Amino acid sequence: MHPQHWPEDLDYQGKRIIVIGSGATAVTLIPALANSGAGHVTMLQRSPSYIGSLPDVDPFAVRTSSLLPPKLAYVVNRWKSIFVQSARYRISRRFPNFMRKTLMTMAERRLPEGYDVEKHFGPRYKPWDERLCLAPNGDLFRTIRSGQADVVTDTIDRFTKTGIKLNSAEELQADIIITATGLNLRLFGGAAILRNGVPVDLTESMTYKGMMLSGLPNMAFTIGYTNVSWTLKADLVSEFVCRVINYMDANGYDAVVPQHPGDSVEERSLMDFTPGYVLRALDSLPKAGSRAPWRLKQNYLLDLRLIRHGKVDDRALRFSRHRAAVSAASA
Repeated sequence: MHPQHWPEDLDYQGKRIIVIGSGATAVTLIPALANSGAGHVTMLQRSPSYIGSLPDVDPFAVRTSSLLPPKLAYVVNRWKSIFVQSARYRISRRFPNFMRKTLMTMAERRLPEGYDVEKHFGPRYKPWDERLCLAPNGDLFRTIRSGQADVVTDTIDRFTKTGIKLNSAEELQADIIITATGLNLRLFGGAAILRNGVPVDLTESMTYKGMMLSGLPNMAFTIGYTNVSWTLKADLVSEFVCRVINYMDANGYDAVVPQHPGDSVEERSLMDFTPGYVLRALDSLPKAGSRAPWRLKQNYLLDLRLIRHGKVDDRALRFSRHRAAVSAASA
């Protein structure tokens, strides 16, 4: 079964379960299954992921909330979270070997003595080339240490009547197999994009500030950050769209469309991010540019300046008075 189509009447009490995958879904599913009655859970992965551990209650937030008025505590805790998450990401990208060693040591301390941490929790890629998974309170490691779950790193030869045969010739026994193998990106929820009744080839478009597409008027969308809270970018996009609407209302415009910069800006992939679900979709996604405002950034602090405080009447945007022109022609 697939996690997104989970049957409500599934009885997994005492059952042997294999979860295929090692992303966020698998990392959260395995402790939940093991601690609510599953017989034994195996995480079967083709290759490992980086998995960190964080407490689900932030001691800093608890302390500030007890010392400061609620509104001030909220502001302090919010900005502390933003800075810490951003700093952790920047350190990972700047010093990948240091962060790799930190994450591996974190896992080693929480796993049984002699556990092959390198094989099962040491990816081939650098930290944050793919999304970093987090285990609240280290619950995944604790579940493995208790013997309720284990990890197998191998590739699948075939499914059998009683489980999965691996290419190493080992066969895993299972009553239930869960395919937590990722998702397929569907831009705009899979909606067909047309302009004047003609389908639009999104791969020919370039993203403006990561929220609008060249050649498409009066449309904005949200792609959140991959390294901090998604809602931070969603808030910035909403603010900017409201500023654009107010500017158009104040100046009598009824259409705005980003103008493709042409050869003056080098095309880049939309996301500098390489998990399988992104790589599978790259051929169907719009492009990003090599410089602002066409580059999709993964930095909230830089986006504050570019989006929240940037000019609305940017030279990359073309505003027009279509209805006014039609009315004048009719008169």
